[in-house]
Amino acid sequence: MFDKLEDLLIRYEEIMSELNGPDVVNDQNRYRKLMKEQSDLAPIVDAYRAYKAEKKNIEESLLLLEEESDEEMRELAKQELTQSKSNAADLEHRLKILLLPKDPNDDKNVIVEIRAGAGGDEAALFAAEIYRMYAKFADANHWKTEMISLNENGLGGFKEAVFMISGQGAYSRLKYESGVHRVQRVPETESGGRIHTSTVTVAIMPEAEEVDVQLDMNDCKFDVFRASGNGGQCVNTTDSAVRLTHIPTGIVISCQDEKSQLKNKEKALKVLRAKLYELEQAKQHDAEAQVRKSQVGTGDRSEKIRTYNFPQGRVTDHRIKLTLHKLDAVLDGDLDEIIDSLTAADQAAKLANMNEE
Repeated sequence: MFDKLEDLLIRYEEIMSELNGPDVVNDQNRYRKLMKEQSDLAPIVDAYRAYKAEKKNIEESLLLLEEESDEEMRELAKQELTQSKSNAADLEHRLKILLLPKDPNDDKNVIVEIRAGAGGDEAALFAAEIYRMYAKFADANHWKTEMISLNENGLGGFKEAVFMISGQGAYSRLKYESGVHRVQRVPETESGGRIHTSTVTVAIMPEAEEVDVQLDMNDCKFDVFRASGNGGQCVNTTDSAVRLTHIPTGIVISCQDEKSQLKNKEKALKVLRAKLYELEQAKQHDAEAQVRKSQVGTGDRSEKIRTYNFPQGRVTDHRIKLTLHKLDAVLDGDLDEIIDSLTAADQAAKLANMNEE
């Protein structure tokens, strides 16, 4: 590990030297590439330099204990030694995490697909709440939310919502949200006060660029139709809505959010690329079964991942057995504690797997 860290430190210093040179700004592509590499290496280099400083402090404290006879100075050296050893251990653990293979999708935007599951109208109402939860979380992170396709039930609920969240690191924070979200509460329509259980399915897909997915347009069939539902004067009067069918896979995507047929077509293609990319990733995950075992769930739509219990005001994530008694805050987009815990559990599992190998 430390040989690799030394190599990364040398590379970082080479990059900084090149960035400070007079010629690099004349080649903008080279400049952007170097800045990206420098940004990726900076946290590792900073942690490694801090680690080396703590190791030096340990050596100096041990030397002082050997040579010093004054008890007061010896006591200070012992305190310094204890603190430096603790700091070095923390930094070594952090460096192991920083050196874990990075998910290539972490910096990508995400396409989120929310579907009402078991529970009828109650499931659709909760799907709308889950959408608002993610929209508020995106807003808190200064990310942009853009609706792609929405199918409402007339009661304020969502049968299906597909939307994009754009922002640095969106996938890295939201990738653990795929799966079945279960709600337990008394519906407003329930006169007997009985608690009902409903489900909503969430899929988090990294936005796929054209270079990520080779899409043959001959495999795509487009149908246009008149949009329905709420909207401006153009929505219900022009054939602006688009239905895209991918013939080889049978995937069907409808998009009617935009007044422009061309924009709806572009959005539908974005969703299709994301779905095809997700299918390809699922194949890779199956082929790398051991790697898959070492990860917290990040994609299986059938996995029950979380329960939102309204009578008890609690949220439980079943994968890491985490229970928080702050349901209202979570539904208002306060997801950081859950996501941080899932990230830490995933990193711990990957470190354990790496040590076994």
